[in-house]
Amino acid sequence: MIARLASLCWSTLCLMMAVGTVSLATPAAAQIGLGSPPLALCVKRIAPGDSPVRLFSAPTGFDCTSRQTGFGRGDFWVFAPVLPRSTHQGEPVGIRTAAIWQRHATLYGHYADGTIIALPLNQYNIARHLQLGAIVEQVMPARSAPLIQLLWRVEGASNMRGIVIGAQTATRDESARNNMFMAALYAAFGGLCVALLVHNLAMWSAMKHRFQIIYCLMVATLMIYALSSSGALAWLWPSMPDIDRIRINYLMLASSASLALVFARSYFEPRVFAGWIGVAGRVVIAGLMTSGLSFALLAPWQALALHKFFSFSFLAMVALIPALLWRAWRTKSSYFRVFALTWSAPIVFAGLRVANSLNLLQWSFWVDNSTILAMSSEALLSSLAISYRIRMLSRERDDARVQELAARALADTDPLTGLLNRRSFLARAIGRSGDQILMIADLDHFKAVNETIGHDGGDEVLRVFARSLRASLPAEALVARIGGEEFAIVLPADHPIDADTILDRLRAERMPFDLTVTASIGASTGPLATEIDWKKLYRRADRALFGAKSAGRDRARHDIALAA
Repeated sequence: MIARLASLCWSTLCLMMAVGTVSLATPAAAQIGLGSPPLALCVKRIAPGDSPVRLFSAPTGFDCTSRQTGFGRGDFWVFAPVLPRSTHQGEPVGIRTAAIWQRHATLYGHYADGTIIALPLNQYNIARHLQLGAIVEQVMPARSAPLIQLLWRVEGASNMRGIVIGAQTATRDESARNNMFMAALYAAFGGLCVALLVHNLAMWSAMKHRFQIIYCLMVATLMIYALSSSGALAWLWPSMPDIDRIRINYLMLASSASLALVFARSYFEPRVFAGWIGVAGRVVIAGLMTSGLSFALLAPWQALALHKFFSFSFLAMVALIPALLWRAWRTKSSYFRVFALTWSAPIVFAGLRVANSLNLLQWSFWVDNSTILAMSSEALLSSLAISYRIRMLSRERDDARVQELAARALADTDPLTGLLNRRSFLARAIGRSGDQILMIADLDHFKAVNETIGHDGGDEVLRVFARSLRASLPAEALVARIGGEEFAIVLPADHPIDADTILDRLRAERMPFDLTVTASIGASTGPLATEIDWKKLYRRADRALFGAKSAGRDRARHDIALAA
């Protein structure tokens, strides 16, 4: 099981690392997804007297080399001086950018014949331009002259990740391919989450393990996050401001990360989270939820500071995981390897997203969409880890049951002979309905046997006699060792057995050192419904045994025969 799980986890991690390597190592032209190369952009702050006509004719004051995040918050012009050659005249041109937090933006298209067309965008009309993957696509209409330049007027840019990011042109076919790819990706994730949610809810309803319901809550928050971050929520609720959609993104991402840590806490043994690691886990969870709620409730007030608080809380979570794994390894947790394998890919990509959020890593299509891959691997592999945990719990339960049965057997049986002991014998014998036959068998001259062949030899004689008794009696008979060399037998009166048969079999048994060993038996018949009945029946059988001993031993007597 763990070998197969390790193989699957390793394959997934390799895939994730390959995507990460591509996103980090390839040039910017290859990092924007399925469309044409990204547009080179230049930025300047809005100044009095600026207008699209003036800037298209004399684009001065633009910075084309600095990173956009270095400009801070405010109002900006973003200029694309050169468009790809694929932007032909007579065709509508889609302008695709990543959806980010802005109060208002207007896209101006400059055609070769001097025509300028404006496409306004705000928080309330963005829904009809939003494509899967939270990509905003505005379409410049087809004209006889080709589209040659683009200019964005952005007002109220929070500039958490950039002002205009991921800008590219796309034909209708390129846009359709992009949307089809993202639809397949999100549909696969949604189907996976629904299947995992139904499966684990069904298991939780039967098994009631705490980590199962926490996992289900985590998958549910991931599904809501995917619905919101993909832009699909804007299709379901077109009138919702885009700011609210982004608030939901932050809140659901913080909730899913917090639930992931709660899941880890309930998944591992209690000793793993003992001491400072447990305190650190609670602090990180509190930080995640506080940052997510703060952003959802307070933004756009101090949006950049709240975004950094959110990013650093995720950085703390990423830093906590290695410490948690180290503690699991030090405490010899049974689930260390499984947890390390299943969480490798999500943690790698969480680190990439944190680096991107803190502007330590350049934005790219693949890094921006790595969240969905990381969430898929986290949901799938965590479910496999749950299956492994349940298997381990089942094995522990089965072992505990075996040990319990063994303990009960030890409590109910005589360790020397394997027969019932006195307590267990009485518990099973008293309360039987109908008349019962009680036989008490006692080895003759057993003290002399011990003196002749020693106590070890005497123990072997007892074991041989016990086997002889068990072999001589039917399955429904109760047989017990109730004293040193004294044995008791109870069986229904309507299924009697001749006591001489037992003695004959004993005489035929080969004893240690070929010693001759005999026994005497006293029997009595009567009810055995209560403890008083037992005492009466035992007293009569014991009297019959005394009669057999007095008559010369190696024989059987019944209390009826004795009375006669």
